[in-house]
Amino acid sequence: MVSSPRRRQSGLDQPRKRGVSIRDAYNPERFGQVSEKVARYIGSWAFIAWMTAVVVTWVLWNTVGPVDLRPDFFPFIFLTLLLSLQASYAAPLILLAQNRQTDRERIQYQEDRQRTERLLADSDYLARELASIRLALGEVATRDYMRGELRDLVEDLTARMDAIEAERRSRGEDRPT
Repeated sequence: MVSSPRRRQSGLDQPRKRGVSIRDAYNPERFGQVSEKVARYIGSWAFIAWMTAVVVTWVLWNTVGPVDLRPDFFPFIFLTLLLSLQASYAAPLILLAQNRQTDRERIQYQEDRQRTERLLADSDYLARELASIRLALGEVATRDYMRGELRDLVEDLTARMDAIEAERRSRGEDRPT
């Protein structure tokens, strides 16, 4: 017979498990998620409406209902007990949810801070690079500068050629070489 891989035979060298351990069943992340859902519901208008409806129904039944079917008479001790019990469970769940939200906000703040530091470092780097490019461009001849220099050179050459031509004419050499 082939045994399934999940089922192991316990030997004498292993202690027997008795029941389910609370440590094995407790998952803080899952418990936190449930507490956030409960806190979110307790903070909703739907919860306030349902709680108001239950309390009003409770009070009306215990004041107007048949006397032999009233579980809680005028001071409404049992209603007070139920509301206190609900508050005693709601408060820690809300605090746990707030702590988890604070932890998330702290992590988000740290990530935002790191992102901001990276952006500042990148912008500083880009500013330095831009400054170095501007300095390098200050030493490079621009198109307008080159045109001006070439224009001046052409004017000088034209003036020299005109001067040579005028000097030749004055000597009587009419033919160009």
